[in-house]
Amino acid sequence: MKFKLGQLVLTMKVNATIAGNSQFSEHVFNSLKRHAHGDWGELCQEDRSLNELSMQEGGRLFSVYKKDNQPTIWIITEWDRSLTTVLFPDEY
Repeated sequence: MKFKLGQLVLTMKVNATIAGNSQFSEHVFNSLKRHAHGDWGELCQEDRSLNELSMQEGGRLFSVYKKDNQPTIWIITEWDRSLTTVLFPDEY
């Protein structure tokens, strides 16, 4: 891992989707592993560069993960690495 995730938080909608869909649950788990290793998913180069700067200077980290037939998720780790949230884009 490149950084600690801190406390993990799922929105109510993400949690409900995990409960009813084992493939989505696997998607979330794998995406969290990717996020913690600095694989930012489907971000544009500008956002990737912002994440790399945030790794050095302590800013917020943001990732986007898509998988066929599964909802897109966003993962956000706060600047102090105390909290990581998994949410759907429409919940931001």
